[in-house]
Amino acid sequence: MRPRLEVADIFRCHGEAFRRSHGAHLGRIERRVMAAIEICRTPALGGHVEQCGDCGLIRCAYNSCRNRHCPKCQGLARAEWLEARQAELLPVPYYHVVFTLPSPAAEIAFQNKRAVYAILFRAAADAMRDIAADPKHLGAEIGAVTLLHSWGQTLQHHPHLHCIVPGGGIAPDGMRWVACRPGFFLPVHALSRRFRSLFLARLQTAFAAGELHFSGTLAAMVGSAAFAERLDALRAVEWVVYAKRPFAGPQQVLAYLGRYTHRVALANSRLTRLADGQVDFTWKDYRHHGKTKVMTLAADEFIRRFLLHAVPDGFHRIRHIGFLANGHRAAKLALCRALLAAPAPDPPTPESYRDRIRRLTGHALDVCPDCGGTMLERGPLPRRPQPHAPFWCDSS
Repeated sequence: MRPRLEVADIFRCHGEAFRRSHGAHLGRIERRVMAAIEICRTPALGGHVEQCGDCGLIRCAYNSCRNRHCPKCQGLARAEWLEARQAELLPVPYYHVVFTLPSPAAEIAFQNKRAVYAILFRAAADAMRDIAADPKHLGAEIGAVTLLHSWGQTLQHHPHLHCIVPGGGIAPDGMRWVACRPGFFLPVHALSRRFRSLFLARLQTAFAAGELHFSGTLAAMVGSAAFAERLDALRAVEWVVYAKRPFAGPQQVLAYLGRYTHRVALANSRLTRLADGQVDFTWKDYRHHGKTKVMTLAADEFIRRFLLHAVPDGFHRIRHIGFLANGHRAAKLALCRALLAAPAPDPPTPESYRDRIRRLTGHALDVCPDCGGTMLERGPLPRRPQPHAPFWCDSS
């Protein structure tokens, strides 16, 4: 069922005014995100006509924009990704580790998303691998799934990594599985210090190579002295690395991943009202035990905050490290299962697109919503470009 209010509705009502007001500072990626969301599942993208073979109901099914920032286009991608991860789960405890950038580093990241987000991934991955490889802590090669989020509950810029990590790893000789201590992954203070050191060293390297750019309130950091001062300040503060208790089991791991993967800054289900140029949406106040509250923003400010979280073209927000890295995942997982005496998962069964949709999402595309009969495709619907619509195409 379609939510009564969508981000697309806000963009359609107030997007053009936002473009006029912020045109000088609105980048190509942000414009493309707005345009894609505005025309998602509308006649502008074309589609096909379906008719029920029993009651004769005719339905127009319009195509999706497939933009990864669109709240309506993540359901199937999430379900397919989760199914693949389910086949990779090992019979060990799993931990949730969060790496957060301090505000002074987050400011640099916002103006240099591609470079600094990549540094964030590498620094967190190497920090976990380095500490885990130390015989004092674990002495093994670990693996992890890492997910970038750039938002907090109120849509402000808050870059952080969620890491889902099996509780153990492969011994250096590859002959045994080394398990973590019960209920304990790795020391967070050691992780925090190593993460800070690696991140700042790579940030300095990127600056020296001319890969960072600054403007506005950070314009003074073009000079090496101001940049060095910022690094010194960042070295002087503690960085937040948080390791939660292990999940209760594989299904809890999958349920968690389902909440955190293929997410956008704000789901349509959180929107409650659009009226008088203002947007209301729910948020959880974690300083008050996760109490649900309602925030009201001017539509212009809501759109600005939503677009803070657009990421560069082709940038991967989900990455695998260690023995789960893409290059050798199948072989390493086979080794892990052998060391743990765990059976290999069953191979997937061939199925049609509609059958896969039904199994993964519970949504039956071929069932008539009126009588339960079978919907049959009757023909294509051509695209109907909207007058003056901005360029939108993005399948990132």
